[in-house]
Amino acid sequence: MSLIVLTGASGSGKTAISKAIAARFAGEIDVYHFDDIGVPPLSRMAADYGSPAGWQRAMTFKWLESLAEAQHSGRNQLLEGQMRLAFLEEAATATGIAYLPLLADCDDETRTHRLAVERRQPELANTEMMIWASFLRREAVAKKCAILDTSRLSLDESVQAVVERF
Repeated sequence: MSLIVLTGASGSGKTAISKAIAARFAGEIDVYHFDDIGVPPLSRMAADYGSPAGWQRAMTFKWLESLAEAQHSGRNQLLEGQMRLAFLEEAATATGIAYLPLLADCDDETRTHRLAVERRQPELANTEMMIWASFLRREAVAKKCAILDTSRLSLDESVQAVVERF
């Protein structure tokens, strides 16, 4: 039994990949979505946790604690969401959970197309999102985390690349 944590900025393909895995491998792979905990407004994150990053860190701990308990099912697990690798490392150490991090990434042109055209959320295809994606990419390289570049892959190819890691 393994846990893969699929992280990445909006538009990287992580949600599409995880939903396809959930549909194709039901009963074999338990798929969890970070945002299922509910994402409060930025002002609430800052008020309750000091900053959006503080909220993300706290929720990463919460997820890994929950998954550590769920590992008794004996099935493979996939957690998908926007999480910093540093927070994952911290939470994994605290909970004693083993996991394989994987960054879903794509080039800015692909990300812009996915967000603005496919998802019809052009407000997300902004400079801040591109900076966030670049930050996650640099963090992945520094931590020697595997990067799945979905820019030119089909959904099936991306799903296969993730499932092969279990």
